[in-house]
Amino acid sequence: MSFCWGTCWTFVAAATFFALLLDAASLVNAKSFEDVRCKCICPPYRNISGHVYNRNVSQKDCNCLHIVDPMPVPGRDVEAYCLLCECKYEERSSNTIKVTIIIYLSVVGALLLYMLFLLLVDPLIRKHDAYTQPLHNEDDSEEMRPQVDSGLARGNTVLERVEGAQQRWKKQVQEQRKTVFDRHKMLS
Repeated sequence: MSFCWGTCWTFVAAATFFALLLDAASLVNAKSFEDVRCKCICPPYRNISGHVYNRNVSQKDCNCLHIVDPMPVPGRDVEAYCLLCECKYEERSSNTIKVTIIIYLSVVGALLLYMLFLLLVDPLIRKHDAYTQPLHNEDDSEEMRPQVDSGLARGNTVLERVEGAQQRWKKQVQEQRKTVFDRHKMLS
């Protein structure tokens, strides 16, 4: 079980290292065309339908006059048209997005590998033990699942130890019920 966790963490570390290498390689193109843009949203004006304009320009040039090309209105209406347009300078880090997606996919992949490991190993863990013996109690009407004899339980895995503790607890509860009902019968 610790082997899987070690493998998963190694996989996550390798993916993170790979993402950092991608980030370092892309620092050469610090502000690529995908990371900055000016977006102008112009509503309908007279007989002209609304339109969205995108362009990769610096922040100081992010206005209607630099972005809207070709200008859909004649020269005398340009100022009125540009006053209606809303221009925003947008900047994002595509490297951060890439690293986040790689880490997310690495974690999901590690969890899927762990689930696959558990699906393959679970039948081996839960195989029926030759030492299990059903306890028959004639006094109780409730039939319980066959229980492991506490002296013969091996308890090699965590699952077997938990099942053994559960069986001991059930046996103690059963004995307590028997004792309480017997004392109640004796007192009355």
